[in-house]
Amino acid sequence: MAIQTLNPATNKVIQTFAPHSAEEVKAKLQAADKAFRSWRTTSFEERKQLMQACAAILEAEAEKYGRIISLEMGKPLKDAIAEVKKCAGCCTYYADNAAAFLQDEELETSASRTLISYEPLGVVLAVMPWNFPFWQVFRFLAPALMAGNVGVLKHASNVPQCALAIEEIIRKAGFPEHVFQALLIESGEVGAVIASDVVKAVTLTGSEAAGARVAEQAGREIKKTVLELGGSDPFIVLEDADLEHTAAIAVKSRMINTGQSCIAAKRFIVVESIAPAFLEAFKNKMAALRSGNPLTDDCDYGPMARVDLAEELDKQVQDSIAKGATVVLDGGLSEKGSAYFKPMILKDVQPGMPAYEEEMFGPVASVMVVKDEAEAIRVANDHRYGLGGSVWTKDKERGLRVARQVEVGAMYVNALVHSDPAVPFGGVKKSGYGRELSYIGIREFVNQKSIWID
Repeated sequence: MAIQTLNPATNKVIQTFAPHSAEEVKAKLQAADKAFRSWRTTSFEERKQLMQACAAILEAEAEKYGRIISLEMGKPLKDAIAEVKKCAGCCTYYADNAAAFLQDEELETSASRTLISYEPLGVVLAVMPWNFPFWQVFRFLAPALMAGNVGVLKHASNVPQCALAIEEIIRKAGFPEHVFQALLIESGEVGAVIASDVVKAVTLTGSEAAGARVAEQAGREIKKTVLELGGSDPFIVLEDADLEHTAAIAVKSRMINTGQSCIAAKRFIVVESIAPAFLEAFKNKMAALRSGNPLTDDCDYGPMARVDLAEELDKQVQDSIAKGATVVLDGGLSEKGSAYFKPMILKDVQPGMPAYEEEMFGPVASVMVVKDEAEAIRVANDHRYGLGGSVWTKDKERGLRVARQVEVGAMYVNALVHSDPAVPFGGVKKSGYGRELSYIGIREFVNQKSIWID
């Protein structure tokens, strides 16, 4: 079955790619394994120079690669360019810090010397999504390669040009051949790749269902996995928050990438005493956003990545309304067969509704009014996902107290939830396990070997 890249702004096919055959995939995996035998012996200084070259290409050609992102998945061009430049920062971070993160760690024991040695595992398969088609890859790629591993990428089927562009960047930076390769295959073929003796570990960013399948397949093969899955991040607004500022950030957080972000705020949990004022500001600021052609217009948001995703979100909204949710800001599908979806705000969201129970992966905000701080924490934790969250209050100590009680992988006080190379990223509950980024992320795919010298 051919792999197509389709412009969601026009719903027209841009290009069609022939998928790699089983024989081609096998040859690529064998080439990756061979490359690892050599790559693992390179010094951190050699790797650093190559990773710095990679960062330089990303910076210098950010607009070129940003256009590919915009064309394939609908992100406004300015945001796509910013994504590419963020990848450059990640490359620089690991170029500068990998050697320190993976240096031998000395232990105090009865031996003459005991240490932990951090050694690469080998070929790591990355199964990555379309919503941040460069960033999701580079936050795996930079630490993995700096650790001495090699990577193979199974990217989302609607962004094949992004996958091939990343492969091109690694090649242009001067990395040895086959240290990083893209596999143009369908999701159903991932299991065979995981089963290959060459592949030593798997990292996946994607849906809960995809993560469960990959974890099951890797578990049968007894291979390490890191999973970053769905999120329905709580955005807790306490009565002492700066409402105008908080409402502005609420809009920004909900509308990241046209609402298609795992760490976008999705559930707005607001204390009742300030709920009317917050909702009014939230509605006005959301309604002021501009849509348009992501490649040519200076717009705040573009289309969703695919028509079927917009239609699925519309069904979640309609089901929630049928069960009692009320519309604060009306929007939704622009027209049948279009990927454009106007922002919406729902309130009176209750358990049993899709807007309460499920991840709304698009520009729809679910508002829940609560009595006080204690109820806000209870509602925040009343979800199967636990990726990120934020709390808004003028009292930073109060914010810290609340942050400690919310069951997520990352909690932000008076700040937009975002990923940063220096900060561990990942979730709990059905949002997955393991961590990316920081020194923790680079240690996920290494053998933490104990060495005892008597």
